[in-house]
Amino acid sequence: MTVAIPNPIPARMKGVNRAEICDANFSEFVRAWNGRADAKPAPGEAILDGSALDARGFRELFESQLISRHLDLMARVLRVQNKVFYTIGSSGHEGNAMVARLTRHTDPAFLHYRSGGFMAERFRKLPGMDPIMDSALSFAASKDDPASGGRHKVWGSKPLWVLPQTSTIASHLPKAFGTAVAIEQARRIGHKLPIPDDSIAICSFGDASSNHATAQTAFNAAAWTAYQKLPAPVLFVCEDNGIGISVKTPDGWVGRNFRDRADLDYFSADGLDLASGYGDVQRAVEHCRRTRRPTFLHLRTTRIMGHAGTDFEIEWRSIEELCAVEATDPLLRSAAIALESGLMSKDDILVLYEETRKKCFAAAEDADRRPRLSSLQEVMAPLAPYTPDKVKAEAERFDFADKRAAAFGGEAKLPEKQAPKHLAIQINAALHDLFCKYPEALLFGEDVAQKGGVYTVTKGLHKAFGNKRVFNTLLDETVILGLAQGYANMGMLPLPEIQYLAYFHNACDQIRGEAASLQFFSNGQYRNPMLMRIASLGYQRGFGGHFHNDNSITALRDIPGLVVGCPSRGDDAATMLRTLAALAKVDGRVCAFLEPIALYMTKDLYEAGDGQWLTEYPAPDQAMKLGEGRAYGEGDDLVIFTFGNGVPMSLRAARVVEKKHGWKTRVVDLRWLVPLNEAYIVEQARNAKRILVVDEGRHSAGVGEGIVTAIAEGGYGARPFKRVVGADTFTPLAGAAFLVIPSDDEIVAAADSLA
Repeated sequence: MTVAIPNPIPARMKGVNRAEICDANFSEFVRAWNGRADAKPAPGEAILDGSALDARGFRELFESQLISRHLDLMARVLRVQNKVFYTIGSSGHEGNAMVARLTRHTDPAFLHYRSGGFMAERFRKLPGMDPIMDSALSFAASKDDPASGGRHKVWGSKPLWVLPQTSTIASHLPKAFGTAVAIEQARRIGHKLPIPDDSIAICSFGDASSNHATAQTAFNAAAWTAYQKLPAPVLFVCEDNGIGISVKTPDGWVGRNFRDRADLDYFSADGLDLASGYGDVQRAVEHCRRTRRPTFLHLRTTRIMGHAGTDFEIEWRSIEELCAVEATDPLLRSAAIALESGLMSKDDILVLYEETRKKCFAAAEDADRRPRLSSLQEVMAPLAPYTPDKVKAEAERFDFADKRAAAFGGEAKLPEKQAPKHLAIQINAALHDLFCKYPEALLFGEDVAQKGGVYTVTKGLHKAFGNKRVFNTLLDETVILGLAQGYANMGMLPLPEIQYLAYFHNACDQIRGEAASLQFFSNGQYRNPMLMRIASLGYQRGFGGHFHNDNSITALRDIPGLVVGCPSRGDDAATMLRTLAALAKVDGRVCAFLEPIALYMTKDLYEAGDGQWLTEYPAPDQAMKLGEGRAYGEGDDLVIFTFGNGVPMSLRAARVVEKKHGWKTRVVDLRWLVPLNEAYIVEQARNAKRILVVDEGRHSAGVGEGIVTAIAEGGYGARPFKRVVGADTFTPLAGAAFLVIPSDDEIVAAADSLA
């Protein structure tokens, strides 16, 4: 609804601060109002005839709207004094407070950055909480900020189940959908949720963001789930203000795009008018909670005061257009409702308006006096927690003997009682063990269930543990990792499988921007424990080309807080998996387990039939310490640092070099690629006369740079040294693949050059 503002254009000249104009508009509008007021409604009576909103509810929503607005105005003023460090505001979106009022504080919320009204209203759900002070601390980047500890301006609260997002565009939609699915999954596997069983997940975003590929992924997955009559109680709230920074959304586009979409139930509501919009929001929320179906709430909003404090709209929008937009300010309509209903007088409104301003500025000044992060240690503290003793105890915990005997078909069939096996079989056995140990563990991805995965690594898990815990997903890596975050949010242990490393790049931001950042931006209050398995690397005899032989480990190494392990043999894989699962359970870590595809079925090392790459299965109470490498041989004449496929290659090359040059060699399998154990690398290099680094990653972007840096910074960079690495190219098909990745002969040739 557009509200008439007295003399809207003459005072609004080019160059005038639009935040000041919007501030003045409110007071002018209230003072100039000359309508007729009805009799003052009782607290439980409708605020206006026909409205689903009562007077008490309206008054509280109006207060929440004013808190949100004055936080915005305060931020614009104090930004120039370096007391506030974030000015993307909620002005025009204050109607999202209705969503907060009509949902519970235990409904997990993943919020758009224009959610000041929502947060102010949700704070009412628990006594003793102060939305103004908490928000001011966040604006000021104070260490006392209860959401992020001063790391970012985020809308977040542990007690209010608002999981912090940063500058969300659409990357939070998949994990909101995943959380909704997880709420229902818990019932199927008998897992106790940290929230009520009938909770729903709330996810808000802008109209421009609804076009993003990541958003479309979430909508499609939600509809795909509902189509199969599986519950997915997610409330998608599209706050449609008609513009994305400076790009306008075509009139009617959001409604046209979503109104008739099958299996995504559409509701619309006027977020500019509390009296008329409340009932429609209520119907959407009740529908989502009752039917457990994905629900799309199209909430009409507007955007005043620009995208952020640095967005001077007057430079690219006409004065007439700006005034027209400002006339749709929802606070003007709320003031009109308060006056028309007789609930508040002009003086009541203006006093409340100014009192709210004073509270916001007082809180901001207080927050500015609080300490900020002042050391790197403080900044990084929640990023990658690690408690070695507890992780070791958890990794070695063995109290599930009966379950594992049943899973493997009896004591005689336990894997440690079998002959040595190759990598794929030992990974499979370790996964069976993890599923016996952790009843909350879930394994999912493309083809992992009945088929047992492309390489049969997950064979038998579906049969042993059922479709509730081992299941196929749609072919969308973003959704797979969104589901993983949802399950982790609800206290489960997800083991998502990404079929090939190249496929991970499709969904990298779900780990980099979302999962791995959650502990950091929530100051350790929330976490996304998961163990992501990825079939990886090259050497598949020319099969599949680039997308089945990707060697871009750097894409993972550049993710802060991530743990990456890469075994080359079966026993290492089993003990590493146990530690990765323990890291997830104990410290909430996001972990990646890279499985070298070419070594899955490898049995021999030096010659056909020697069986020297088969290993015995380690007892279930054995685990590998994070960062622990494995050294083959004790020679110092040549030390080779490597991992993955490079390990058997280097061992074969070392045998040739020893015969050729008489050198005693040592091959060091790092096993852990993130974080690199620099101390271990330096120790292994200490007595080396010559050093080789064998890295199947690319020349300019692999693991080798980290190894070389550790050696150089450790003081051993002057030793005769050589790298054997992949070329800076994509991997071609067939035999040409071996022209771009390291080989046994290249390792020998590099050693020769050091002679």
